[in-house]
Amino acid sequence: MEVTGMTAPTVTVFISSSLNSFRSEKRYSRSLTIAEFKCKLELVVGSPASCMELELYGADDKFYGKLDQEDALLGSYPVDDGCRVHVIDHSGARLGEYEDVSKVERYQISQEAYDQRQDTVRSFMKRSKLGRYNEEERAQQEAEAAQRLVEEKALAGTISVGSRCEVRAPGQSPRRGTVMYVGLTDFKPGYWIGIRYDEPLGKNDGSVNGKRYFECQAKYGAFVKPSLVTVGDFPEEDYGLDEM
Repeated sequence: MEVTGMTAPTVTVFISSSLNSFRSEKRYSRSLTIAEFKCKLELVVGSPASCMELELYGADDKFYGKLDQEDALLGSYPVDDGCRVHVIDHSGARLGEYEDVSKVERYQISQEAYDQRQDTVRSFMKRSKLGRYNEEERAQQEAEAAQRLVEEKALAGTISVGSRCEVRAPGQSPRRGTVMYVGLTDFKPGYWIGIRYDEPLGKNDGSVNGKRYFECQAKYGAFVKPSLVTVGDFPEEDYGLDEM
């Protein structure tokens, strides 16, 4: 094989191996010796450098020759962008052996042993009193949630099923309808108001996750928080659909 000189400092090549079915595109310095190049290929194909035989193929997959001079520079071979370096493994490993992660022994640790370690995220959160390990913050969050529930219950108590209402949600135009449900739900915590809109502006038919709370046509039903509902004299709007 003819050895030529290259001026570009790096080259981008494809790496394939006799041990796996995939190819990797990598960039390497032309100033690497073949011995150094093999060491870097260990991380790509999994073969020991001492058990590698390297073959060089052109961008058209034509065989150029072997990279068999350990002390020669990679750039001294006719390696150009788009070429492929094929690694033949002589370690005795089988095809696909390094791809089947089910054969890799998993490291396991008991909860008790994990709790005793000082270099874990859990240990850091405990020392810093973060998240669920901050009892004061957790108690405050629970108190705030309880207060919101009390306020929602009070608001919901002023809304009666069958009342006409108007819903004003942020970013949406006012929507009129009839109150069909007031109370707690299974799909989310807190108090909710079930509305049957006058127009198909809703998201459901009065049921959520298979549980029915009231009856209405599809796309006419919705659930909103009590704070968004105003009860009053809100007749159905006339859109002039009966006019000739």
